[in-house]
Amino acid sequence: MSLRFEDDFLKKLEYLHVVSKRAFAGQNRADRLAPKRGRGLEFADHRQYAPGDDFRHIDWKAYQRLNRLLLRLFDEEQDLPIYLFIDASRSMAETAKFDQARRIAAALTYVGLAHLDRITILPFAATIGDETNPGRGKGRIFRVFEQLERLDSSGPTDFRQAFVSFASRGRQRGLAVVISDFLDPHGFEKGLKILAALGHDVFVIHVVSERDRDPGAFGEARFVDAETGDVRDVDVTPALAAAYAEAWRGHAEELEHFCGRYNIGYVRADAEAPFEDVILQTFRKGRFLA
Repeated sequence: MSLRFEDDFLKKLEYLHVVSKRAFAGQNRADRLAPKRGRGLEFADHRQYAPGDDFRHIDWKAYQRLNRLLLRLFDEEQDLPIYLFIDASRSMAETAKFDQARRIAAALTYVGLAHLDRITILPFAATIGDETNPGRGKGRIFRVFEQLERLDSSGPTDFRQAFVSFASRGRQRGLAVVISDFLDPHGFEKGLKILAALGHDVFVIHVVSERDRDPGAFGEARFVDAETGDVRDVDVTPALAAAYAEAWRGHAEELEHFCGRYNIGYVRADAEAPFEDVILQTFRKGRFLA
């Protein structure tokens, strides 16, 4: 799969920002405002001058009006730490689903790079794979394209174990985006709770496909569990197909309700939907990109 985006689509992405519900202090200047007061570009407030303060920031016009020494404070523009978790387990092996997940990761990376945010890409299955830190600036996206194109899907899913592995290393708090089908036989809840407990602003991108929702045929069929490899021959009757579809809807609704209950952002991304629609429309509706 080629991840190269057309130039006009890249330009559309440059007008978007990744939105976090909370502001996090970064390490470098970037195209967003953090609540830290410093020597940035946008005036924020005054405070009383104290011995040792930089006299260059004294507001002399205010001194003439009020006969008081006041210091000008500014909002610093800082980068947002963004952690992009891409589910690379066997359940994501369906081509349409995995391709859509990688396109989404590439687009979000480009939006972050264009605004000088700090991106970390972390493929995971039962644990965290080799992470990528592309650096800063949109020119780094071509390296990201190449690495995502080489990524494959294998191994069982274990959200809890993967995010425990992530938590074992000191990480600056930021925006944690999880791109997955969330088909974990152990459940997705504990893993997402770990990310939230670490203080990250967590956002879920639920990648779904038609094959997940619908068994696709009636009669004798062989089902292979993508996570365990277990094989079962089943006579798919209309009633069984309806029960299967209902169970999948229940899973999807449970994930969405869980995210709402724990203040986790949620967006559903259809694998068969046009990619530009997913990025430019669905994400805006989900208040993830602005």
